[in-house]
Amino acid sequence: MPRLPHLLSSSILALTLAWAPACFADTAAKPALSYSLTEGRNLNAFVRQGEVAAHLLLRSGKDARILVAFPAGNSSVGLWLDTADTASWTLTGTPQPVTTTDAQGRPLRGVVFEAALRADSAVPRQGVLSSTRVLRDYETLRTLPAQVQVQPIRTNDTLDWSRDRLDGKAGYRLTVTVTHGQLTDDGLKAGADGTIGLRITALTGEAPLTPLSGDHLLTAGAANQPASRNALTFLSYQEKLLAGSWRFHTYFGRDTLMSVMLLMPALQPDAVQAGLRSVLARLSPAGEVAHEEDIGEFAILDHLKADGSTSDAPVYDYKMVDSDFLLAPVARAWLLDDPRGRKAAAEFLAAPDGRHGESEAAGAALVRNLRQVVAQAAPFAAAPGTATLVRLKPGQQVGEWRDSNTGLGGGVYPYDVNAILVPAALEAADALLKAKLLDPWLDAAARADLAKAADLAKVWRAKAPALFDVTVAPAQARRDVAAYAAKVGVPADAALAALPKGPVRFHALSLNADGTPVPVLHSDEGFEMLFGHPSPAALDAAVEAADRPFPAGLMTGIGMLVANPAYAPAATRELFPRTAYHGTVVWSWQQALTAAGLARQLARTDLPATTRTRLTRMQTALWRDIEAAKGVQNSELWSWDYRDGHYVVAPYGAAGNDADESNAAQLWSTVFLAVRQPKPQH
Repeated sequence: MPRLPHLLSSSILALTLAWAPACFADTAAKPALSYSLTEGRNLNAFVRQGEVAAHLLLRSGKDARILVAFPAGNSSVGLWLDTADTASWTLTGTPQPVTTTDAQGRPLRGVVFEAALRADSAVPRQGVLSSTRVLRDYETLRTLPAQVQVQPIRTNDTLDWSRDRLDGKAGYRLTVTVTHGQLTDDGLKAGADGTIGLRITALTGEAPLTPLSGDHLLTAGAANQPASRNALTFLSYQEKLLAGSWRFHTYFGRDTLMSVMLLMPALQPDAVQAGLRSVLARLSPAGEVAHEEDIGEFAILDHLKADGSTSDAPVYDYKMVDSDFLLAPVARAWLLDDPRGRKAAAEFLAAPDGRHGESEAAGAALVRNLRQVVAQAAPFAAAPGTATLVRLKPGQQVGEWRDSNTGLGGGVYPYDVNAILVPAALEAADALLKAKLLDPWLDAAARADLAKAADLAKVWRAKAPALFDVTVAPAQARRDVAAYAAKVGVPADAALAALPKGPVRFHALSLNADGTPVPVLHSDEGFEMLFGHPSPAALDAAVEAADRPFPAGLMTGIGMLVANPAYAPAATRELFPRTAYHGTVVWSWQQALTAAGLARQLARTDLPATTRTRLTRMQTALWRDIEAAKGVQNSELWSWDYRDGHYVVAPYGAAGNDADESNAAQLWSTVFLAVRQPKPQH
């Protein structure tokens, strides 16, 4: 193994933490949060107390890792180690929040904890202190901007990484002290018992967020699910709701909107309004919903590339096309359909939208988005056809929630956006106009635009879905299912038995640029069940396609898959393995979306008995799968293995061959606090 770089035992260390009595935040107003969980090779611990919030993650195996991520500034510190395959971590105490100062007296906040690594040796490969985005890139690409690289200072049994932020403001620190074993020129060496004991301190100087918790977060009606409550609490702040931890400690528009929508019955008004306001505050001048934000040091890196400045002004990403059409239905659900939101609607819309610097009324911001929706919908309504559908933006391979490069199978016209979200947004715009809530912010031009929404919606509802129709002949469907079952190593008998005598029909995941379908079965019909009013025939078709055993349908016994490429050409099948981020995997929030949608449709009084029976049957099967994988419910997603005659959960990203890494706490995976299993009917 490579030798640890020889570094001076320097008095510079005196400029580091002279551990004056650590300042702990007042916990009376902001209750402490501390919990842990293990997924595969990853040991996670979460701490939030006062101004300190941190997610500690220790990864075992040959590429062992110490990582602490902070919601403050979306910042992180991490250390990658070269270790043997058998290396494994344990926490030897509860991580403690700590507040101290740097050499200039500026506050640093973080955690201190002790851990044991069972390994004969461990060689520090790279320490990284920066934005979480930088650490994510280093994890996947092993690349690191030169500006943020820093070498440790070694004294006796301690390695210390410390630096200011690129603009000279308070930065980051990681201190690793060997408490058992030795620190040598060759790295960390175990004691006689084969373990290395470490005391680790991780700190950030980024400004803390303001926690939302307790009576400001959840209602008394929220489910008694401690794990979901913990995850949601850790991710909730007055400024925004964080998308996930550790990888997404920042605002994501789609995640915020879908989480607010599904959690709404269990959220306090403060939390709903915090989520909506964070979206409105980040709208583009044209009314587009921001997908993501670059903040903290990643924003500085952006500005250094763009203009050479060290500004930390947030940089917003508007490349997604689905989020533009999600704001209106969610705003409608709160401002019109929820009595609490309707009561406070006028006050909420008149208040500032919360943006940094010059702000406008939330109502004015919402009108900008609704006008953008109408403008994007108008071309298709005038000339229905593939060419006038909403397309991914130029140069982009992603544009909706399946935002990995292969998530849409190479298609450029997403089904969920065009067949469901566009008409849902238009209908919401029409409802908000008719409710007169937006009158204070409507001039003649804006009013005329929104007056078109109802008619536009009718055209989209009538014409768009059929463009995505896929029909597979009976004999071909049987060949496809049998071949794909053999390819992925699962039995085909139950799947083949579930196929209909006639053709298999479903909506394509997307359309290619030439209008041909990407014939991948998918879970996105849940959006239509949640936001739409589909006909009985449409509901029957959607349920029949999904509610079959994989690989004929989407059901596995441990979750509903988000994609099934069994009916697609061989080249397309290769894009959706169970190691792909949007492949044949289970996403928790997609199950919640479908469960909420099924419940909404079953609340209707205009459906025939046969349709209700199909909906109820799928509802029962879906909840059986949800309960079977309850232990990973708060994770972003999971994969599967097949052994001993059934599917078993495989934590995603905890194995070396997965394409990415799952978050141990994911905002939209906490929605089962509001999406509840129906009570048995007697």
